[in-house]
Amino acid sequence: MVAGPRVCLITGSATGIGAACAREFAAQGWAVVVCYLDDATRHEAQAVQQDCEAKGTPVMLAQLNVTQNTDCQRVAQATVDRFGRIDALINSAGTTRFIPHADLDALDSTEFHRTYDVNVVGAHQMIKACAAALKASGAGAVVNISSIVGVIGRGSSVAYAASKGALNTLTVALARALAPQVRVNAIAPGFVLGGLPSRVLEAEQHEAVLAAQLVSAPLHRASDATEVASLSWFLCAKAPAITGEVVMMDNGLHLNAG
Repeated sequence: MVAGPRVCLITGSATGIGAACAREFAAQGWAVVVCYLDDATRHEAQAVQQDCEAKGTPVMLAQLNVTQNTDCQRVAQATVDRFGRIDALINSAGTTRFIPHADLDALDSTEFHRTYDVNVVGAHQMIKACAAALKASGAGAVVNISSIVGVIGRGSSVAYAASKGALNTLTVALARALAPQVRVNAIAPGFVLGGLPSRVLEAEQHEAVLAAQLVSAPLHRASDATEVASLSWFLCAKAPAITGEVVMMDNGLHLNAG
């Protein structure tokens, strides 16, 4: 194993859960790779980079489209070239659009494939790109940021729910395939303040979804991104016996899904 601080590569880390993960790992003394999609999120990614560097940790900024396998390979190799290692991968890049489940005609194959390309294929490509370095780490770990909708079949769209269900299955399959060198787990949050809904919904719609969450979840609260980040770090750094798990942190929402 190469000397130096442990290294975490985080997709979709310009905003939301990914950004919170970057800050959490940096606070714990890890070097981090902050990934952003395009110019629309470059400034936010640079702000995350500055926050992490202020904690005294090395940071690499990388533009990454997880739907492009060549991009995934390029960023993984650039990480190894820069730091000599990859100890953890957080697959946080995700996408959705709000489409009523019963409106079958509103969800066409193009949108279905677009959602899967990011949420499932992208995660698989990143794990594949990082696999050799994760195995060489001696304690490699992957955390896939899933969603409770992949368990209960609700959420923003049928495509999104199905993609997160597929991500959960991918987690289990690759936990088995990559053992014993690499552990693979997933986190399935419910509504997350500052998460994906805040970027795809208008303010009024966002407040309505949040209000429904507060009523439906037995704990009558919503999580924020830092909670997901803390659990991500724990799964990578402090849970050597945990692999193949989909950890539900939805404030009990799944208890009322029947």
